[in-house]
Amino acid sequence: MSDEERRWRELTTEQRQPRLLAAGSVPYQLLYTNADVQGITPSWPGVAPYTRGAYASMYRGRPWTIRQYAGFSSAAESNCFYREALRSGQRGLSIAFDLPTHRGYDSDHPRAAGDVGKAGVAIDTVEDMRVLFDGIALDQVSVSMTMNGAVLPVLACFIVAAEEQGIRPAALLGTIQNDILKEYIVRNTFIYPPAVGMRIAVDVIEHLSQTMPKFNSISISGYHFQEAGADPALELALTLGNACAYLDAALARGLAVDSIAPRLSFFFAIGMRFLQEIAKLRAARALWAQLLCKYQPRDPKSSVLRTHCQTSGYSLTQQQPLNNIVRTTIEALAAVLGGTQSLHTNAYDEAVGIPVAESARVARNTQLILQHETDITHTVDPLGGSYAIESLTRDLQAAAEKILADLEAQGGMLAAITSGYAKNKIEQSAVHKQALIDRGTDVVVGVNKFQHPDDDGVMEVRDIDTTALRAQQVQALQRIKKTRDAGAVSQALQRLRDAAAKPGTNLMPATLAAVRQRATVGEVSAALEDVFGRYQAEVSLTSSSLYVDNYGDDDAQVKAVRAQIAQFAHQTGRQPRILVGKLGQDGHDRGLHVIAVAFSNFGFDVDLAPLFQTPAEVVKHAIENDVHVIGISTHTAGHKVLIPQLLAGLKDTAIAVVAGGIIPPQDYEFLRQAGVREIFVPGTTLPECAARVMQVLSPDGG
Repeated sequence: MSDEERRWRELTTEQRQPRLLAAGSVPYQLLYTNADVQGITPSWPGVAPYTRGAYASMYRGRPWTIRQYAGFSSAAESNCFYREALRSGQRGLSIAFDLPTHRGYDSDHPRAAGDVGKAGVAIDTVEDMRVLFDGIALDQVSVSMTMNGAVLPVLACFIVAAEEQGIRPAALLGTIQNDILKEYIVRNTFIYPPAVGMRIAVDVIEHLSQTMPKFNSISISGYHFQEAGADPALELALTLGNACAYLDAALARGLAVDSIAPRLSFFFAIGMRFLQEIAKLRAARALWAQLLCKYQPRDPKSSVLRTHCQTSGYSLTQQQPLNNIVRTTIEALAAVLGGTQSLHTNAYDEAVGIPVAESARVARNTQLILQHETDITHTVDPLGGSYAIESLTRDLQAAAEKILADLEAQGGMLAAITSGYAKNKIEQSAVHKQALIDRGTDVVVGVNKFQHPDDDGVMEVRDIDTTALRAQQVQALQRIKKTRDAGAVSQALQRLRDAAAKPGTNLMPATLAAVRQRATVGEVSAALEDVFGRYQAEVSLTSSSLYVDNYGDDDAQVKAVRAQIAQFAHQTGRQPRILVGKLGQDGHDRGLHVIAVAFSNFGFDVDLAPLFQTPAEVVKHAIENDVHVIGISTHTAGHKVLIPQLLAGLKDTAIAVVAGGIIPPQDYEFLRQAGVREIFVPGTTLPECAARVMQVLSPDGG
């Protein structure tokens, strides 16, 4: 040891403990040196294991594709947005569909109320798809569609709409997400049981491999794992584990590895762990090339991991929203330095709603500035060789390999999904993270530190009148049903049922035939549901004390809440009982589970409502379980329709309602007038939430 190193070690003794950002995550060393990269073999971009880049020249040859994820309201409104984006420098489209479409419901279905057009564009028929892409050259513009549960009818509508515009399927460019496994773990926009979902995913892979050579048949997503709480190593492992499961299923169908693997694409989240996010993308490519070795591909392209990235939605804050521009820029830079092939940058107002025109423009321009005003496209993998980046890349790969081994020991991804293993791992990470934020250990500027006294969180919000839009969609559906050949539709749907009942029969041809006859997305989904049933995931509450273990069991706020609960129990003879749930077709359940765990840790008797409930179903659940209060977590802007319906159903009860999540401040008074007793702003600590709920339940009602 040199004298200089000895002096440094003496100076840094108190700071040399490795730093963790989350339970199970890769630690940061205080200082990385040449000793930390011993044994790491330098590699070349475009050459296995592709750590330094998927392609040899990377952005020197062509910058990453600017592909902004967007869709809202009607197909006509979204079309206008897409055409303007393409005129403004965007080079590819990424389509967001509304929740009823994801879940296979037409806009006129009772379960669609409150959600039509709210978190994406409503697509009921081929006609909607024709309007969505009117004036857009689908043989020149790459289209990515985020669709999983209703992948068959939505993809069929896209293909038929293109055909009717004179574009053959073989000429279409783009990607269909078709990643149903991650839906069963986190996002929850599934329709059918897991084994059926897997069959349909492989049907799509098989059909596109035979008919659409320029279209990627699946995009395996890690994005939603990170957004739900996974650390980078867990995101890597679950994503690549799912990819292997799809590949295995396709090979079992008789497809060749080199006909499938080159057309697999990936999708990762990029959060505020700047160094780890860069390392994560590098590790992903190296690990995928390693995993592919067992399949013995002959085409080198089979081993190349190509990815789209999106900046984090979870990192965005309602407080001081312009800070989100900085967060998104940092995350976008990490994606680029990590070597992404395409990128979506979130808008600064997405913590409260769908982006307005100005925020969407700023988000897109963030990428244009990185491409045209900086020098980061001039050289490949500019941080390659950094002691820190190379060490973190190796450490993340090793951590992901360990998790993959655990998943294999569980029996593979389908088994890990069925047992709840994968979901529980993410939930534990999310609860740990929330406790650190609430305690102030993880700083979020403007939320738990450096708050501004004049910040009220109010900003312009794109408000969509879902009631009017739904009426418009229903009228269009009625027109189509009056003018189509009802007998031909009925026969086509029956042929689809017959195909579904025959294992091994690819469902895409029968779906295309039904859609050509103008069968709707909902009718196709219902026909398949007749055969397969609709899947309802079990809901369960972890019994761990993870939140208070990380927040601090002896914290003054926690003690105060527990004292309130003890007093309530003494006065009423039982613990306060809360039903935590969501309304409508929103499946984002990170907040739901974190709240349930924390409130249970504080001493509440907690019920979890199943997902995808109508207000009437939640009312029934609450009354049957004799709860004192219902806590509604909302994510996708259906609150102005669904929460008033819930309150109307409770009018003859003493059950209180509180709400939190993505709710624009300008809607608070509307909800209070409707009868919501408390509204929790994002960033409110969970001990404070619990204390305010107890105040609602006090004799004077708060």
